[in-house]
Amino acid sequence: MKRILIVDDAAFMRLALKSMLEKNGFEIAGEAENGLVAIQKYRELKPDLVTMDITMPEMDGIEAIKNIMEINPEAKIAVVSAVGQEAMVRRAIIAGASAFIVKPFKEDYVVESLGKL
Repeated sequence: MKRILIVDDAAFMRLALKSMLEKNGFEIAGEAENGLVAIQKYRELKPDLVTMDITMPEMDGIEAIKNIMEINPEAKIAVVSAVGQEAMVRRAIIAGASAFIVKPFKEDYVVESLGKL
């Protein structure tokens, strides 16, 4: 069972992802509301996967991805964001993201995408 860290500044989005993933056999290692907290939680919890929003206060998802990749170059990070612009997707992938899921998303697509990582 894969342990996941959910990173999103919107509490309702973290809750939606958490219930969707738990229902499909994933374990939620923890949650973070911004990039700075995500880095701390990543170090502390050592999850198998991270779902990362891009637009957040304190530190955005792109910077958080770069920091997490410095901690662990093998980290598996799936960006889950409403920002679906091609340039932003490219920046996330260059930073080290393994997948990009655009909000609003369908449950089966999220589960399938994360299952492949």
